[in-house]
Amino acid sequence: MWIPTEHEKYGVVLVSFRGTVQHGLPLEIGDTVQILEKCEGWFRGFILKNPNIKGIFPSSYIHLKNAHVKNKGQFETVIPVEDSVITEMTSTLRDWGAMWKQLYVKNEGDLFHRLWHVMNEILDLRRQVLVGHLTHDRMRDVKQHITARLDWGNEQLCLDLVPRREFSMVDPDEISVTELYRLMEHRHRKKETSAPASTHHLFVHVKSLMSTNLGEELEVFFHIYDGRENRPLSERFFVKLNKSGLPKSPEKTERQCTLFVDLGSSDLRKDVYIVVHIIRIGRMGAGEKKNLCSVQYRRPFGCAVVSIADLLTADSKDDHLLKVYACNTESEWYQIHENIIKKANSRYNLSGSNTGLAVALQLLHGDIEQLRREYMVLFTRGVSITRKLGFSDVIMPGEMRNDLYITLEKGEFEKGGKSVARNVEITVYVLDIDGQILKSHVAAGSGEPGGDEYHSLVLYHNNSPRWAEQIKLPIPVDMFRGSHVRFEFRHCSTKDKGEKKLFGYSFVPLMQEDGRTLPDGTHELIIHKCEENTSLADCSRYLKLPFSKANLPSNNQTLKGPKESFWITSFLCSTKLTQNGDMLDLLKWRAHPERINDSLSKLKEIDGSEIVKFLQDTLDTLFGILDESSQRYGLKVFDSLVHIINLLQDSKFQHFKPVMDTYIESHFAGALSYRDLIKVLKWYVDRIVDAEHQDHIQQVLKASEYIFKYIIQSRRLFSLATGGQNEEEFRVCIHELFMSIRFFLSQENKSTSPVAQTQAVFLRTFPAVYSELLKIFSVREVAGFARETLGTLPTAVHADCLEAVKLQCIAKTVESQLYINPESRCILLPVVLRILQAHMQEQRDLVMCARILTSMLSLIQKEENGTAEPVVSEEVELIVESLLGVLLRTILEISNRPQPAGPAMRLQFQDVTGEFVACLLALLRQMSDRHYQQLLQAFSSKDTLRDFLLQIFTVFRILIRPEMFPKDWTVMRLVTNNVIITTVLYLSDALRKNFLNDKFDYKVWDSYFYLSVIFINQPCLQLESFSPSKRKKILEKYGDMRVMMGCEIFSMWQNLGEHKLNFIPAMIGPFLEVTLVPQPDLRNVMIPIFHDMMDWEQRRSGNFKQVEAKLIDKLDSLMSEGKGDETYRELFNSIIPLFGPYPSLLKKIERETWRESGISLIATVTRLMERLLDYRDCMKLGEVDGKKIGCTVSLLNFYKTELNKEEMYIRYIHKLYDLHLKAQNYTEASYTLLLYDELLEWSDRPLREFLNYPMQSEWQRKEYLHLTIVQNFDRGKCWENGIILCRELADQYESFYDYRNLSKMRMMEASLYDKIMDQQRLEPEFFRVGFYGKKFPFFLRNKEFVCRGHDYERLEAFQQRMLNEFPHAIAMQHVNQPDQTIYQADAQYLQIYAVTPIPESQDVLQRDGVPDNIKSFYKFNHIWRFRYDRPFHKGTKDKENEFKSLWVERTTLTLVQSLPGISRWFEVEKRELVEVSPLENAIEVIENKNLQLRTLITQCQSRQMQNINPLTMCLNGVIDAAVNGGLARYQEAFFVKDYIMNHPEDGEKIGRLRELMFEQAHILEYGLAVHEKFVPQDMRPLHKKLVDQFHLMKSSLGIQEFPAYVRASPVHFTNGSPRTCRNSVPNIISPDGGRGVARRSYPAVNRYSSSSLSSQASNEVSNITGQSESSDEVFNMQPSPSTSSLSSNHSASPNVTSSAPSSARGSPQMAEKHKHSRENACLSPRERPVSAIFPNPLDPAQRAPSHQIGDTTLPRSDPNLSAPDKVRPTPSSWSLDSVKEGAPSFSDSFGKLLCPPVPPRPPYSAGSSAKNMRSQSPVTSRSPQKTTVPPFTPSPTECQSTSLVSNSPVLSGSYSSGISSLSRCSVSEASGTELPAGDHPSHPLPPPTTLPNSVSSSSDEPIRRENKTPPPYSVYERNNPRRPVPLPHSLSIPPQADPPALPPKPHQLRTGSMKLDGTSDPRVPRPRPLPRKVSQL
Repeated sequence: MWIPTEHEKYGVVLVSFRGTVQHGLPLEIGDTVQILEKCEGWFRGFILKNPNIKGIFPSSYIHLKNAHVKNKGQFETVIPVEDSVITEMTSTLRDWGAMWKQLYVKNEGDLFHRLWHVMNEILDLRRQVLVGHLTHDRMRDVKQHITARLDWGNEQLCLDLVPRREFSMVDPDEISVTELYRLMEHRHRKKETSAPASTHHLFVHVKSLMSTNLGEELEVFFHIYDGRENRPLSERFFVKLNKSGLPKSPEKTERQCTLFVDLGSSDLRKDVYIVVHIIRIGRMGAGEKKNLCSVQYRRPFGCAVVSIADLLTADSKDDHLLKVYACNTESEWYQIHENIIKKANSRYNLSGSNTGLAVALQLLHGDIEQLRREYMVLFTRGVSITRKLGFSDVIMPGEMRNDLYITLEKGEFEKGGKSVARNVEITVYVLDIDGQILKSHVAAGSGEPGGDEYHSLVLYHNNSPRWAEQIKLPIPVDMFRGSHVRFEFRHCSTKDKGEKKLFGYSFVPLMQEDGRTLPDGTHELIIHKCEENTSLADCSRYLKLPFSKANLPSNNQTLKGPKESFWITSFLCSTKLTQNGDMLDLLKWRAHPERINDSLSKLKEIDGSEIVKFLQDTLDTLFGILDESSQRYGLKVFDSLVHIINLLQDSKFQHFKPVMDTYIESHFAGALSYRDLIKVLKWYVDRIVDAEHQDHIQQVLKASEYIFKYIIQSRRLFSLATGGQNEEEFRVCIHELFMSIRFFLSQENKSTSPVAQTQAVFLRTFPAVYSELLKIFSVREVAGFARETLGTLPTAVHADCLEAVKLQCIAKTVESQLYINPESRCILLPVVLRILQAHMQEQRDLVMCARILTSMLSLIQKEENGTAEPVVSEEVELIVESLLGVLLRTILEISNRPQPAGPAMRLQFQDVTGEFVACLLALLRQMSDRHYQQLLQAFSSKDTLRDFLLQIFTVFRILIRPEMFPKDWTVMRLVTNNVIITTVLYLSDALRKNFLNDKFDYKVWDSYFYLSVIFINQPCLQLESFSPSKRKKILEKYGDMRVMMGCEIFSMWQNLGEHKLNFIPAMIGPFLEVTLVPQPDLRNVMIPIFHDMMDWEQRRSGNFKQVEAKLIDKLDSLMSEGKGDETYRELFNSIIPLFGPYPSLLKKIERETWRESGISLIATVTRLMERLLDYRDCMKLGEVDGKKIGCTVSLLNFYKTELNKEEMYIRYIHKLYDLHLKAQNYTEASYTLLLYDELLEWSDRPLREFLNYPMQSEWQRKEYLHLTIVQNFDRGKCWENGIILCRELADQYESFYDYRNLSKMRMMEASLYDKIMDQQRLEPEFFRVGFYGKKFPFFLRNKEFVCRGHDYERLEAFQQRMLNEFPHAIAMQHVNQPDQTIYQADAQYLQIYAVTPIPESQDVLQRDGVPDNIKSFYKFNHIWRFRYDRPFHKGTKDKENEFKSLWVERTTLTLVQSLPGISRWFEVEKRELVEVSPLENAIEVIENKNLQLRTLITQCQSRQMQNINPLTMCLNGVIDAAVNGGLARYQEAFFVKDYIMNHPEDGEKIGRLRELMFEQAHILEYGLAVHEKFVPQDMRPLHKKLVDQFHLMKSSLGIQEFPAYVRASPVHFTNGSPRTCRNSVPNIISPDGGRGVARRSYPAVNRYSSSSLSSQASNEVSNITGQSESSDEVFNMQPSPSTSSLSSNHSASPNVTSSAPSSARGSPQMAEKHKHSRENACLSPRERPVSAIFPNPLDPAQRAPSHQIGDTTLPRSDPNLSAPDKVRPTPSSWSLDSVKEGAPSFSDSFGKLLCPPVPPRPPYSAGSSAKNMRSQSPVTSRSPQKTTVPPFTPSPTECQSTSLVSNSPVLSGSYSSGISSLSRCSVSEASGTELPAGDHPSHPLPPPTTLPNSVSSSSDEPIRRENKTPPPYSVYERNNPRRPVPLPHSLSIPPQADPPALPPKPHQLRTGSMKLDGTSDPRVPRPRPLPRKVSQL
């Protein structure tokens, strides 16, 4: 039986448990569990991190821990009883664990590893704490360490700041809000800024001296030197180096490293240097021989200098190599460092080019104790301390120091009978009172231990040597008296023995008789003469002698001559000894009572450091004098005491205050002093008002704190001694003193008056007196003193400085012990509140006001937890009454004030706001029901209540702002929200009672709703975004505050009644925002409000227009606000449930009378929502990809077509534009921007500032857009489109006579033409992509698109890119349309294959002489339709000849918009599927192969091919078709009787096939002739084989031998194109075999014949399928009897194939398994021709009427008319001979009849019809260079006699096709051809035979998409209907006399639009037109 547990509540899992038993709960080791029940060795409970899942687990797996249970019962929470730091560590590490793994996933390796180390460190420290063996101090350190690490990790992971006190987390409910704010602020500041250290230390580590000429030991001395004052700042650090220049004692690091301590901030400046002197120890001269002398001397070597400022900038760990300089003359040695600093180059030079001292220098900051902790290694390893000369900036009591520094300055010596000057060395000894040498008390510097003596360096031959060597004598204080220093002078001989001979000495005693030490300064010592063997052991003999020139008697025989002297400088740094006689006189006042007056007067002149040394003695002296003769010296002693007290206020001596406090408590014995002190103090206070000079009085008042300390202590001592006598007298004295003080404080003065300043001085010190008075007086008495004193301050004070001081005084009062006591607080509170209120109302000294208020409210909170409830309530009431209103006003005022500029000011500003906010929150949290009732009743009128409510709601809105608190202050934000919601619940009652029905006030209600909405939407309340543990904590503590506020909104809304109409539609947006919060309860509450709003709106206006508009605007703005927010996906998902299956709105609407319009509204919003969701998801991804662009296009179209929201539409145009620019889709970017451009007109209307556009006229904006678009078209190499815009701009400039810009525009246009001709354009590939499955975004789901690939992108690369964009998608391996299971699958399927574009602009592509550069544009731009062919076998497959059953399934895809456009992909609007029969397929295959052969032959002839191999392979593939049998297979399949009998309808097609086969034979023959000419020698055998095979092939086709001249002369191609032939040849290829017909072939002209099936039909027949390198070559081929377009097809990939359409039927290609041809291997994939020249396979019924232009257009070909009816017979002979005889009228008539349609020309070019005519006539080609006509060699099909032509009754093939094909034979204008006026053929053309399936004449316009909605975003669509892409004028033949025409213009109408002509199908819905309100944008 399961029993609820009593004690076993909390445990940790020791062993993982799988939970395989029934109801088992899986556990991981380390999980914490809460236990609910137990039963026979099993527990039931849950894991704390997932409390929703409960289960059972073995009790033996759990380690139980003590725990404290809160809220016993169903919702109990368990808190382990352990150290709070441990609890925090555990929970924090758990949170970090999950985030740490994510760091690895996000590839943030650095933070990942750092956090890992910190987590391990915390775990180690946690173990130490848990073991519990640490000392109290160590435990404190460990906890400090832990919390520092926790805070660091939280900061790095952007977690919340934890408020702590004493390392433990603080519960915000247990402290006041002000206290909480203070803690947070303190931690935030600590994190933000570390206070700059005031003390600094220099670490020096000597590494080595590098020099080439060493060999002697060295001594290196470092010291810090002040270049400004030319004095050393520190003692010297001394290092010994060996002969190699390395430290002598490498094992003793303290001898190589030192710390120069206690540098002040003022010492870190540019003119403070580290100076290094290097001394060598060895021979006198550096170059002397070794054996001369064994005595060693200290001699100068070099000096180095480095500025301390350089170390501030350098990397601290850098080693420095200091340059070493030597002085030019030794006499300058003493100042070499000064010369180096001053850069006096003449006095020193480098001691060697490669001499340098390697040292490590590092500046450390902070006090020495801090350094010991931070650089433990440094101190444990050993480092010597090098001190400053003198005390540091701050002197600490207890510091012991007694160092005497002596500097050997200089000497003056006589020659001593020598011819040269002496080499003088000084030896220094310290001797004690007994004359014994003090051992180890002479130090050359820190680093090396002290020695018994010191030898100076020796300057060579110098009688006036200057050494400037400093030595340190650390003599103990007790040895100072009687000790002296002796200096012995020796001459160092450089002779053989090298002796040192004594010749004199000097000495100096360290202390004088009166106890003063040797005064600091320079002393000139007497040099006493002596012999070299004189013994100085008995010092008593010379100590009686004078030692200094200053105390020299008039005559003394023992002295050397007056010229000999020795100078030293002494400096004592001692905490125990003084050099000051006045100080000694004062301390010995009893010995000389007569000097007391002088001594007291001189005390003020004594240096402070001397006084603090003897502080206790001095104070004893003063009170001793006061006790003995108070009458006489009372005032002077008081003044001296004031001087000493104020001395301790100095920052240098402030640390001595505790010394004085200790003195007062423990050593002070002046029991009677209080009377004199009170008397003198009162005397001073009484004189204040009348005194002229207030300075001294101010000094007295400044010291009043300590004066009161002495008074109170003295009185206590007196009471103790006398049993409390004279108590009343003392109280009276104090009262009188305070009366005097109150009197002088009550004086009103101007701020500049001295009295006002004195008042300020007193107020600063007054609060410090309270604690002293409390030692004797009761709390109420002291509070009375304080209240009366503060109350006497004048209210109308003019002195600003006094006001500030008054507030400081109040602040200190509130923070004092006195105010903490509730008894005194009720006395002081009214005074404090009065002063505070006055300041806050005037907005003065707000920082101080905030501080006071914070302190007051912190105390109230504490009391609440105690017992004094009524007192607290009364205080809260007082504060609310006085300050609540003014506090709200202050917060409003501060928040609206512009922030100050300086960072320091800004911090202060933020502090004030935060503190006032904390005060307000603390106050509101203290308020009870009674307080709120009293507050609301206190308002006299509705208006004041209204103002108050508006004010408090506004303040609450400010508090909710994200910038109110730093980002990581979640704790503070939650407390704020808790207070706000509590207050709002109280205030909503007042709102209901006072502002409803007839008293309704919109403004207050609106403010209330607005506050509620932004409250619910705060980021810090969106619990879904938090970790489970954090969410659980918040819910336990506060619940879900959003739901509470939502219920309150609902309740208030229901109370509104008919006033609801005031909030429609204004509140729709805000309430929608609330419904988007993913909180089901909140949504349940809010949905009825929505329904209500719709209902009221329907009642009022009968529709939802306003609701719809608001909803849509709000949804979009929410989307743009949600950028980067991870939770927004869930937020937006909620809108669909809201309007969809949610059990709510839709159901409610369905019951209403207005349900139809309601449901329609919801449908619209849902569709928008789906698009916005997709947009949101796509935008979260990193790089720009097709998904983002497609999504933006979808949204943009939705706004335009469905919602008609122009501003949103334009915004998304620009978002799309930016995406394109980022992806470098410049062409698409141009088309996108063109959408906005098209909304504007060339008008002067002003447009407002919008997006990034300034305020400007519509004309200016359109001009800017035009220029931007042209620039982008240029970058996208879409120059033709740029030209149109250039022209439009040029027209505008021309109309305004702006010739400067017009010129620029024309130049720009010209440059675009140049680029068209000169620059290479890549031909893009196109791919069809199907997105199937429900997992795709809405705008892609189950749709198919055609995408324009990137440059150089092939199918494989494109497929990979798509799979990268959709990583979860599955690539489909077939090209069949998927079934419904795929459509409905919960997955993503991608189907991708290449497709071939079908260009619209056939005219340009078919014209002769148009350069490829121009054609390439029309092949791949403005493409609406694409084709894809798939081969398959129908019926039984003939294994012998599979061509019999090989059909092609041809799919034509029509897009919604042409490519390129505003996107790289567009949706497929229509699919057309046709099947191509095997016969038609065969026709197409042979046509393609013929085309390929022609192209290769042309390229070969025009030398475009580098080698002849492609032609060889192609010829070989056709002639020797080894795989599929070549043409023979077609003969077997289609020319047999069975086929002809079974397919009578295919008669014409069979004839057509036969024609093509014969044509191929002719081409092959010609090709072989060309091949023979160019074939290399080693391929001759192959060529011979091909010729032989060809003869066999010809005989199989039944072709006889051609005339010899055909073989002999290769065809001459003028301008690279095959031209008309000179002679005719018999045609023996007509279907009848014997009859010849006048027959010409015109490649790629009959675009619309159903037989023109130009496609690579299949790989099975690839042996006769070829692919040319460029489809442009099609038009450079020799004519052939083809009636259809000989076009090449586009590239196909191995698994996704493609081909190019040209017929109304389609032919898909075969899959990979069908590829077994060898022929396709001839060409590499890129050599495949681009089939961009195919026509639109539309029925005749769909064709547009041709664009008629004058009489230059051909009659329309009607399929119902026979050919003779359509085309009148014309001369048919194409021989050049017959041309010469032609009639003069031929040109015009023939041109009028046969010229294909030409685009309209501008008015000025409308000349003669001949200008607009393409030459169809067989004319001579004249080269500009030659007058003779180059010969034309005919095509094999044209080689027939004229007699045959005239006799031939029938044309073999479609006559209509043939006629238009004449255009292909026209003479290129580029070749300079002209049509002679008289040339016309002599023979008429016979009537043609019309093939039944040749349904269109070549005179047809290239067909447009008449049944399509014009693309709204095409560059061709402006204001005009779509029109054909016109043909460049230059392609028509000019009249004879005219010069060549201008270069072609892609489009004719200058001011016309860029739209293509066409009429829209009424069935296709057109977008709603936008209202012309765009002028505002």
